[in-house]
Amino acid sequence: MKIIRKVKQMREYVAAAKKAGKKIGLVPTMGALHEGHLSLIRRARKENDAVVVSIFVNPTQFGPKEDFKRYPRPLAKDIRLAKSAGAAVIFNPRAEEMYPAGYQTYVEVGKIARGLCGASRPGHFRGVATIVAKLLNAVTADKAYFGQKDYQQVQVIKQMVQDLNIPIQIVVCPIIREKDGLAMSSRNRYLSAKERKSANCLYEALKVAKAMFKSGIRETGKIKKESRTIIESNLLAKVDYIEIVDAETLEPVKIIKGKVVVALAVCIGKTRLIDNMVAG
Repeated sequence: MKIIRKVKQMREYVAAAKKAGKKIGLVPTMGALHEGHLSLIRRARKENDAVVVSIFVNPTQFGPKEDFKRYPRPLAKDIRLAKSAGAAVIFNPRAEEMYPAGYQTYVEVGKIARGLCGASRPGHFRGVATIVAKLLNAVTADKAYFGQKDYQQVQVIKQMVQDLNIPIQIVVCPIIREKDGLAMSSRNRYLSAKERKSANCLYEALKVAKAMFKSGIRETGKIKKESRTIIESNLLAKVDYIEIVDAETLEPVKIIKGKVVVALAVCIGKTRLIDNMVAG
């Protein structure tokens, strides 16, 4: 297991690996690894000769009142977990390596980044697109692996890669859930025992939405209303948004005619959680 902190060294490692004919997979993370991350690493290991896991808590994607300072950073544990899942390299740059003094350049993705979490968290996807572009440029992997839980993030990254002609394949992997259905997330650890129990309302709302779709209901207003009712029946939950959008463009849909995503963001106490489910 190699620990690399400099972009130059990261590029040298990949260049040597590719010269030897190896395929490289990249799993970008902010650390605090859980089974969702480990599933990405395992998938990457199956499809590549070596896997690089980046661990970097990116300051530019956090708003001024968000949890950047308290975001969990259990680096030693993360390294052990990544190694156990098959990673060969941890790329763990310092903030000054990625954003040196005088840094001025950011990546701004357009319409697809403006709704859903983009509307709730201004500037968030500017930070995401910028750091992912920098990681892809530093690692120059053949494939990069992302989880479906962050559905809008994946669509933003795919758009950026297409628009900027970045030579990499983006691989999207399924959501990994707890036994009761809660999507695995590094922020789940913020939840108290009572909040953790309440958090299952996200998955319950999504299951009802999908059941309504399977029963033949196509009016998104009806589906969203029922999903909201389920979440708001929980006193600890506050809805940020519940939307049904086109699976590719993320445009809101009134009548479901093709593939859509039911996407939601809910605050359980002070912890904001997201989840989604594809239908159609």
